[in-house]
Amino acid sequence: MNINETGIIIFCENYDVALKFYSEKLGLHVRNKGEHLSVLDFGGSYLMLEDNGVASVKEKTRAENPTVIRFNVNNFEEAVSELMQRGVSVDVKKHSWGTIGVIIDPEGNRIELKD
Repeated sequence: MNINETGIIIFCENYDVALKFYSEKLGLHVRNKGEHLSVLDFGGSYLMLEDNGVASVKEKTRAENPTVIRFNVNNFEEAVSELMQRGVSVDVKKHSWGTIGVIIDPEGNRIELKD
C-alpha cells in the first residue's frame, strides 16, 4: 500500500459552528469549504468536517467517541497562550510522561495539545 496522505473525519451536528471553531479558534487552514463538508490542513494530513453527526454539550465519553485528536506542538506554553487569547479553554494536565492541554470542541470531542 502506497499512502499518499492520511486524514481524520469528524461528523458534526452543528457543522458551521464546528468549522468556525477549527478554523478560527484553533487556526487550521481551510483547504476546501463546502456547504456540508470541509477539509482543513492538519499537520501534514487533513481534518475533514462533515455534517450529520451527533453533538454533546459536555465532553463525549470514550464510548461516544473513542478517538482523541492530538497536536504535538513545538512550544507548549506559546500554543496554550495563543489559544487562550482566541477564547479557547485549555485545561493543562501534568503527567510523568509529559504535559497535555485538554480542549473540548463545540461537539464534545476531546482535543489534546502535547508538549
